[in-house]
Amino acid sequence: MPVKLYEKEEILDSCFETFVRTGYTKTTTAMLAEAAGISKALLFHHFKSKKKTYISVLDRCFEKMSSDMIEEPLSDFTNFFEAKGQSGSYKIDYLRQNPKVSKLLFEAFHSTPDELKEEIGKFSLHAKEKYGAIDVSKEKLMKDLFNEIPLRDGVDQDHAFELVNVVMTHFRKSIAIDLTDVNKIQDNAYWDDLFNRKRIFLDMIRYGIEER
Repeated sequence: MPVKLYEKEEILDSCFETFVRTGYTKTTTAMLAEAAGISKALLFHHFKSKKKTYISVLDRCFEKMSSDMIEEPLSDFTNFFEAKGQSGSYKIDYLRQNPKVSKLLFEAFHSTPDELKEEIGKFSLHAKEKYGAIDVSKEKLMKDLFNEIPLRDGVDQDHAFELVNVVMTHFRKSIAIDLTDVNKIQDNAYWDDLFNRKRIFLDMIRYGIEER
């Protein structure tokens, strides 16, 4: 029998709480069924396996994020480095306000259990197709702004753009970890300092580090 939409959402919300509390590896199907108030047989009927339940929970998180989270209006910026310095602030605000979502996303994408790696790889492609239109649009805008930068003679544009992305990847990894730290997640001063350091790093790329 097909699961009713409202029933499915209630089951997934209960499973979400369980996965966040105990993590994927320590969560059992019995725990999921008990949290949802249904039998293991009914859970398997709807979602087939623990892995598929987890992926369904993850997809529900992405779905809610795509509808609830406001993206920063980067079109307001005319300078690449200013846009990069501000980029990600709205998403971080959303995850700070929803620490359980942040914890689940960290486990899924930055501390992936070995038995889930194949499924997470497939889900990442699915999520990019289903929810990635805004990110693609943002990346295009960033590239357009970058192309307007007058680079020094001898500086390869692709290499320069890659260098910026190396720095941004460093901050994204740091942020993903920090968003799971209960002490840091509500510390406004910490996040102000992080974005300030991000801007300092971008300024070092923009203006160089050697005295001339």
